[in-house]
Amino acid sequence: MMAHLLNIWSSIGARLSREDQVLLLFDYDGTLTPIAPRPEDAVLSEDVWRGLESLAAHPRYVAGIVSGRSLEDLSNMANVPGLIHAGNHGMEIQAPGWQFTHPGAVAARDILDEAQRQLAEALAHIPGILVEHKGLTLTVHYRATPDAMVEEVEAIMEAVARPHVDAGQLRLTQGKKVVEVRPAIPWDKGKAIEKIREECGGCPYPVYFGDDRTDEDGFRVVQDMGGLAVFVGESRDGTMALHQLDTPAEVAVTLRLFEGV
Repeated sequence: MMAHLLNIWSSIGARLSREDQVLLLFDYDGTLTPIAPRPEDAVLSEDVWRGLESLAAHPRYVAGIVSGRSLEDLSNMANVPGLIHAGNHGMEIQAPGWQFTHPGAVAARDILDEAQRQLAEALAHIPGILVEHKGLTLTVHYRATPDAMVEEVEAIMEAVARPHVDAGQLRLTQGKKVVEVRPAIPWDKGKAIEKIREECGGCPYPVYFGDDRTDEDGFRVVQDMGGLAVFVGESRDGTMALHQLDTPAEVAVTLRLFEGV
């Protein structure tokens, strides 16, 4: 077993054994699956699928995914019975017995439509670009774009989005060769985790796994609650999470370990 996993499990396993109920949440891309050049290629492995299915059915766990993907896309990619799906950074949530859509995100749809049109037009000459409209947010993917053109992509993004940002309509979040365009509302993955925990009742012990900048809000909230935040990646630069796993493969092994607690 990998060194980081051994180190993290000695503390996580002991802590979880003292809790009656655990809220166990994961990012999707880069956490449950390796990051893929195209979003549709990031498919859950059979081991991860089975692990999530088992945890979602376990009486001790409330299990879910909090992702930047749309709710529809996330539900299709991880169609596991009993699993909570929080899409668009938790602006839309589907869970057993309840659902949520942020009204501020709904109100910004016309602005997002216009931003999507402007970005698609301005970036049309750049190879490898995907401007993905996710209903309540946009994502510009440029992992398949030549490195020599990345600065141009980022400059165009800034120029197109700046009027909307200055008007207080939209905000940009940089990820791993993606830029998220979101409504300028006070909502993020941390707020989504708070919402999910509140709806669970009984204040279950929170655990969150993530790999990117947008997961830092989740890490902060979980650790402020006294829970466990786990960064997935080889470099810890810039993360506030106190625990680390190197790869999604280690997350897959950890899913099986949770079942034995």
